[in-house]
Amino acid sequence: MFTGIIEELGEIVDWQTDGDAGRVTVRGPLAVSDAKHGDSISVSGVCLTVVEQGPDWFTADVMGQTLLMSNPAQWAAGRTVNLERAAAVGDRLGGHIVQGHIDGTAEVIDVRDEGTWRVLRFSLAPEHAPLVVDKGSIAVDGISLTVSASGDDWFEVSLIPETLERTTLGRRVGGDLVNIETDILARHVARLARLDGRIPA
Repeated sequence: MFTGIIEELGEIVDWQTDGDAGRVTVRGPLAVSDAKHGDSISVSGVCLTVVEQGPDWFTADVMGQTLLMSNPAQWAAGRTVNLERAAAVGDRLGGHIVQGHIDGTAEVIDVRDEGTWRVLRFSLAPEHAPLVVDKGSIAVDGISLTVSASGDDWFEVSLIPETLERTTLGRRVGGDLVNIETDILARHVARLARLDGRIPA
């Protein structure tokens, strides 16, 4: 489990494909400072398992399902990614409960500056729309954010300078893809409502 509070910006240093899966090597000195084999690290919202590591890097396998669900551009060598180590029991929950199990991708459809902060608008697929509400939580590229506005097929987040500087969202422009993970509580409520017959499957 993660909290969506990004600890450092890392870099994809190697990407190897093998059929419908791949193996990625990520540079992240803080992320591996206390990591061991089998630990989980969130890479732009995708939970990966450490299989090899060095002084400032780790390697993880990426299965085909993850490749289908995630932003394909994020695996390219040289790409900057958001990194967060798994939360420890007793940690403060500074963001919200983030599993690292993304729902899919969204496209940046508008970027506008509002004084000292920036508003990003993203597309929203029909299957995700019921799970996103104003003032609710969402993880974008692994970052815990509050939805500042939403419509039938879009949502917005408002970013403070700290988020713009310390995460990859400060670099996003129109047309870019990002990984999104909707709130796990919203997903459970939606599932129960479908089982109860209150909303269509």
